[in-house]
Amino acid sequence: MNWDIVKGNWNQLKGKAREEWGELTHDDLDKMHGDYEQFVGKLQEKYGWNRDEAKRRADDWADKHAKTAE
Repeated sequence: MNWDIVKGNWNQLKGKAREEWGELTHDDLDKMHGDYEQFVGKLQEKYGWNRDEAKRRADDWADKHAKTAE
């Protein structure tokens, strides 16, 4: 699963998450430590998306960036 790669490389990838979603603060990203459920929850909170939309966007982002982190 790509999210396992993302979580394992979180320190490298959290900057890319911040670029993609400017509403996520550095503190938000530091606290979640790459945890998928926390990431999805924060996307819902910050952007007002329903759970399915937040999961889709998180998964799309992980698919795109996990390959570069391997």
